[in-house]
Amino acid sequence: MRVLVTGAAGFIGSHVVAALRTRGHEPVGYDVREDPGADVRDPVAVGRALAGVDAVCHQAAMVGLGSGFADAAEYVSRNDLGTAVLLSAMAEAGVRRLVLAGSMVVYGEGHYACRRHGVVRPGPRAVADLEAGRFEPACPACGEELTPGLVGEDAPADPRNVYATTKLAQEHLAAAWARTTGASAVSLRYHNVYGPRMPRDTPYAGVASFFRSALARGEAPRVFEDGRQRRDFVHVRDVAAANVAALEAPGVPPAGTLRAYNTGSGTPHTVGEMATALAAAYGGPAPVVTGGYRLGDVRHITADSARLREELGWRPRVAFAEGMREFARAGLRGV
Repeated sequence: MRVLVTGAAGFIGSHVVAALRTRGHEPVGYDVREDPGADVRDPVAVGRALAGVDAVCHQAAMVGLGSGFADAAEYVSRNDLGTAVLLSAMAEAGVRRLVLAGSMVVYGEGHYACRRHGVVRPGPRAVADLEAGRFEPACPACGEELTPGLVGEDAPADPRNVYATTKLAQEHLAAAWARTTGASAVSLRYHNVYGPRMPRDTPYAGVASFFRSALARGEAPRVFEDGRQRRDFVHVRDVAAANVAALEAPGVPPAGTLRAYNTGSGTPHTVGEMATALAAAYGGPAPVVTGGYRLGDVRHITADSARLREELGWRPRVAFAEGMREFARAGLRGV
């Protein structure tokens, strides 16, 4: 299969390219980092790149929480306009299979249950609560403590920041494209991806990159809130394998539809646990829990990835401890 990989020079995209080659496919890289003319917002360049292509693996995106709302127009341009241009060119070229780099951020907060009111959806956390160190969302009905759990793909979307909003819009665009053209689209909703070639510490990087960059500078990782926020850390090679599985799955999803799949390890860890494991593997300073926070961050978000396992036969292969040992010594890349 000849597969156009947008964002092929990036963190996840470069691993997808390697995984495709290993499986005997022909990846075609498309990335503005390597060629300034390879912008997904350029319909002429995208149209040329799609020549002879059987499928597209769309990894190109502006990621992370960014710098507040000042980046909103750039996020929308790169993520949503870029996706619209790509899909229009695919419709014109007759390419009918897409795997999209989705994200768990479309859910907002994760799955919560109240002892009295069952499953509930807490709203955004108040600044006053965060300032006072009250980090756990409370039941919106009674104010009692909630129990976090795994979120499934059928949970309502509730994006809490600009990046999350653009990732949900990408899915809606892909679904509209699939319905209109009779094509099939998969959105892999990545959880916290980490591993070799992760970008260095920037406002657009993930928490694992922040901690690894601090250790490389000889500094202690600085953990926001109380360090007990739950995440699902999934290794980048496992994510690349999920992309290949989605491309190879016959008849999944059916023509004319988009199917979303949570893509996580299935084993939640706290951010504090991850920082501690990474620092120990690196041999650097122990983490410091700061009590600080970032507006737009959610408290707990962990995946139920059973659908991906059952329908596409994917399984994560890199265990948390093994992955942290590797990541502690792996090189990071510049932006």
